[in-house]
Amino acid sequence: MNVIRYEPWGVLNRLHQDVDRLFSARLLRPETEDAAELSDWVPAVDIKEEDERFVIRADVPGVDPKDLDIAMEDGVLSLRGERQTQTETTQDGIRRAERVSGRFFRRFTLPDTTDAQGISADYRNGVVQITIPKQPRTEPRRIQVKTN
Repeated sequence: MNVIRYEPWGVLNRLHQDVDRLFSARLLRPETEDAAELSDWVPAVDIKEEDERFVIRADVPGVDPKDLDIAMEDGVLSLRGERQTQTETTQDGIRRAERVSGRFFRRFTLPDTTDAQGISADYRNGVVQITIPKQPRTEPRRIQVKTN
């Protein structure tokens, strides 16, 4: 007896992925400066808020840390990079590639309470962790109106 894995949504998911690849292909992209910001793939990201900081963790396995660019401008944190394509040749020219390569680009709008000067990033085991400290909170104060 053979056991066959039943995946009712498998065919639909593969079709969706193929359509996404078709419309994100470089051949269909306009040749403008904005095209550089389009992504070939999107890394998974976790965002966590703590008392004193925000922490963003992005899965970027296979990306060399020197190929990562993290920038903060006008309250928006940008993460961009590139995973290089690794070509393999096998017997009879048969090859299966499931790992996506190419450029990626993510943006995160940060609240006004963040300290842009204190942002730091660490890379370990294919995960980049971006730490964004919060500024100390200022307490509201009442302003006394003086009379002459």
